[in-house]
Amino acid sequence: GTDGLLAGVAAAIQARSGAPMGATGAMPPAAPPSAAEPAHGRIALAVVGAHLAGLPLNRELLELGGTFLREAETTTDYRLFALATSPAKPGLLRVPDGSGTAIKSELWTLDPASFGAFVAKVPPPLTIGAIRLADGSSVKGFLVEAEAVTGAADISKFGGWRSYLASK
Repeated sequence: GTDGLLAGVAAAIQARSGAPMGATGAMPPAAPPSAAEPAHGRIALAVVGAHLAGLPLNRELLELGGTFLREAETTTDYRLFALATSPAKPGLLRVPDGSGTAIKSELWTLDPASFGAFVAKVPPPLTIGAIRLADGSSVKGFLVEAEAVTGAADISKFGGWRSYLASK
C-alpha cells in the first residue's frame, strides 16, 4: 500500500542525483522544470508551508503519490501569516487585488482520488481554494480562514515560508 510513497521518493532521488538508470546508461525522461501543466488526469496543488519539499508534512503528499511540478509565485493578492499550530504552519489569506505580496509556493500534482483524500484531511482553519499565480494561471491551494489570522504575525515581507523559517 505504499507504492505511491516509494515512487515519489524514488523519482525525487533520481531527479536530483543526475545518475543514469541502472546499467543502461540511459537518463530517465524528465519533465522540464518549467512545465506549466500537470500530466493528464492529475490535479495541481499549491503548497506554501509545511507541505513544501523537505518540510515536516511533505510526506503526506509523497504517501499519496504526489509529484513535484514546479516552483511558483502568487499574484500580489495575498498575505502570509504565522499560525499558532503544531507543526508550525503559515496561513495564506486572499486580500483585495494588489494590496498584498507575491508569495513563493510549490506546485505538486495528485491523481483525483489522492487529491480528494488529501483535501479531506485538511484541518481548520486551513482550507483548499483557488490560488492565483503570477503567470496568470489559477490552481487549487492552501488558504486560511480570515478569522484565524486575528493576532497572528503577518510574515508577508519574507515572501514565503522558507525565508521566514530561515530568519528565525
